[in-house]
Amino acid sequence: MKKFLAVLTLLFIPLAGLSQVYGPLDPNQDNFNSIRVNGVSTILAYGDTVWISPSLNRNIGNVAEWFTPENADSVVSGIGRVYSLELGQDTVLAGLGFTNTDAESNPQTAYGYYFSIDGGDSWRFEPPVLDPDPPAKCFSTDPDYQRPATAEDYDPDCDIQFTYGGVTYNRIRFTVPEQAPPYEVDFKDNVVFSTNFAGGLLRSTDFGQTWERVILPPDNVSEMTPDDDYTWGSSLILASGNAVQINRYDPISSVGFNIRAFGVHIDTQNRVWVGTGNGINVSDNALSAPTDSIRWNHITYDGSANGLIGNWVIEIKEEPGTGKIWMTNRVIESGQENQGLVYTDDGGQTFEQMLIGERINDIGFKDGYVFATGDNGLFISPNGGDTWIKSPQIKSPNTFIKSSAIFYSATSTTDRVWVSTSDGLASHECCVTNQVFDNWQITRVDFPLDGGNIHEEGRNVNSYAYPNPFSPTVHELVRIKFEVDQQVNVKVRVFDFGMNLVREIENASFTPGTYEAIWDGIDGKGRKVANGPYIYVIQTGNKQTTGKILVVD
Repeated sequence: MKKFLAVLTLLFIPLAGLSQVYGPLDPNQDNFNSIRVNGVSTILAYGDTVWISPSLNRNIGNVAEWFTPENADSVVSGIGRVYSLELGQDTVLAGLGFTNTDAESNPQTAYGYYFSIDGGDSWRFEPPVLDPDPPAKCFSTDPDYQRPATAEDYDPDCDIQFTYGGVTYNRIRFTVPEQAPPYEVDFKDNVVFSTNFAGGLLRSTDFGQTWERVILPPDNVSEMTPDDDYTWGSSLILASGNAVQINRYDPISSVGFNIRAFGVHIDTQNRVWVGTGNGINVSDNALSAPTDSIRWNHITYDGSANGLIGNWVIEIKEEPGTGKIWMTNRVIESGQENQGLVYTDDGGQTFEQMLIGERINDIGFKDGYVFATGDNGLFISPNGGDTWIKSPQIKSPNTFIKSSAIFYSATSTTDRVWVSTSDGLASHECCVTNQVFDNWQITRVDFPLDGGNIHEEGRNVNSYAYPNPFSPTVHELVRIKFEVDQQVNVKVRVFDFGMNLVREIENASFTPGTYEAIWDGIDGKGRKVANGPYIYVIQTGNKQTTGKILVVD
């Protein structure tokens, strides 16, 4: 069944573009313990505690300052970044990765895992899960190496052998961390699951100290049990240029998409749900069964009105108290597939479809409300997905989230709903019947005028502009931060390098506090300015502060 979307938006386009001063900022402004970046892809809560990526920042009770762990060097001072999170009582599991700029095409790369069982006070690091290198005889540089002439000549020692249902199969060795970051993690007691794209599905039964790879069904198999034999097709290129097919489990080069794992969730019935590039897999015994005996139901897009919208399943969440399993759907092969959001309340036999056409990134829940974060904004359902409202631009009394921001993730604490975006975090008290979401609390990187923050040292300055250089097309707007120390008239203007007035942003009386002036690269006549240097001038009474903005579009 397809659900109805009511679109509620507020559109305001001033004649001469966007320019305004916002503030004063939070009374507890200029916090040294700030979040690290405004673009937060992952946010997750347990009780009244919130954890965010990319650096394991923590907030308890919605206080102004954010905790940064002192002994998680891989993400605090190293190249590791948080790709996935799962929480329990005093337990934090973080899957780590990074963008490998030293490799061709800058692949997303596995970095390992962080485990904490004391609320984040101490951490245990575990490296990426890799197979042993193959024997030397498997390389063409070995003097005894002979390229096989037929599939029967293929040496299975060059792969890893595994057993399923008493039958021995070959699996390609996975010896490099590229294309295998932990996109999602989940755990119950000491059993941990991790979905690692080309690295497949991993399971640990000792809370991450050792790992084993879990085999998923071939693309064309709807039910995999230990009672049957299975075929995973792959190619071995011979010296003659002919391709000989061998039965090999190969997440890297195989044409099969179901063994490329993206999302995982352990539900309240102890079922394990795994989203891949070829639908959703559900197991009723993956938590406890040996890997050679795990049963899977494999559900794919079939074009029906009560099936999946698309085959690429990334995010999987269970709505508390309802048993509904929600999942984001995207297109893996163009054609009839689409993107949107679905849920099932019968174990995957049927699905309710909604927000068709929207690229949804995550789902959050609070007191009967459902929050869907997407590339096109935040969607809110007050009735479990029956109807949806697209949120207007998120604003607080002193700042806002850019209208072009991507909404990445959603979660809830005891009395608030939280969303993360490409332009900061937003939270709102929630939820009551007919809740109105019109006065959000917004958290963005706080880089004080005096001395920087915990993540980056800074100079003592009277003002600064960011981002700088500034691209109106890429960044949408530039923010100019400054301080007012007494009740005074404030005038904020932008000039070109010849000191010709380009735009007056503000001319009004301000109370003491820290403010941000907003400029979108439009002049006073509504025209886009040319590339080059511009001077901003802040006049506060008899005091004048200046700075430079480099426009590069």
